[in-house]
Amino acid sequence: MSLQGKTLFVTGASRGIGLAIALRAARDGANVAIAAKTAEAHKHLPGTIYSAAEEIEKAGGKALPLIVDVRDEANVMDAVEQAAAKFGGIDICVNNASAIQLTGTLATDMKRYDLMNQVNARGTYLTSKACLPHLKRAANPHVLMLSPPLDMNPRWFKGHVAYTMAKFGMSMCVLGMAEEFREDGVAFNALWPRTGIATAAIQFALAGEDGMKSCRTTDIMADAAYAIFNKRSRDFTGNFLIDDTFLYGEGERDFDKYRVDPTAPLMPDFFVPEDSVPPPGVKIG
Repeated sequence: MSLQGKTLFVTGASRGIGLAIALRAARDGANVAIAAKTAEAHKHLPGTIYSAAEEIEKAGGKALPLIVDVRDEANVMDAVEQAAAKFGGIDICVNNASAIQLTGTLATDMKRYDLMNQVNARGTYLTSKACLPHLKRAANPHVLMLSPPLDMNPRWFKGHVAYTMAKFGMSMCVLGMAEEFREDGVAFNALWPRTGIATAAIQFALAGEDGMKSCRTTDIMADAAYAIFNKRSRDFTGNFLIDDTFLYGEGERDFDKYRVDPTAPLMPDFFVPEDSVPPPGVKIG
């Protein structure tokens, strides 16, 4: 298994899960196009496209930092072409960029509704579309969405219809594009965490510092993504994967190494179907 020489186009790669996936690939000597909005450091959120590029190159990869707003069609198309020109193609597209607001219908203003649906659903559709001409020429092309299984249980809609619609829009791209491009050998898969992942979204938008202790690190998502990218694309497409269940099937047995604080109970994430059972020895909550 190796991603040496492969080129990844990763949205939202300046921090969090996107950066972790990029760094895992970089350890093999992969090329990474960092497609994100953050060019200057935020007062709360760590990381910019330039600091991410530095980390990727220190890890052994090659980096191309690109200022990208996934809502802007011309911006995305141009960034993809820049990446393909610099590295000679694109092998892997990672749709990680996402916007979140967990509010009910009356409390969600339309500006925020538009942001979530434009970044999550439309941005995923657009970025995948832009990368596809290059992916169709790649040896083992993969598109990965950081999005949940399409579980139509009303509990996932009741408290935050707008956010759920936006995230499920990403997953619907997996469902449809996996079939549309099956004959071309381009794999489309979704990956979702069983637990909270220690990112800025958890710290500042959901659960604060105490909540971070009940999370797993971004490494679990990076390891799962790495295993997906090393699958034969013609044989592994259209899957909706939960991180630990998938990794258990790949032979991983030590899930404690991913815990931020082994003494804190693990926080369950949204959208994990009720019939999805954790691997042996893993207790949630």
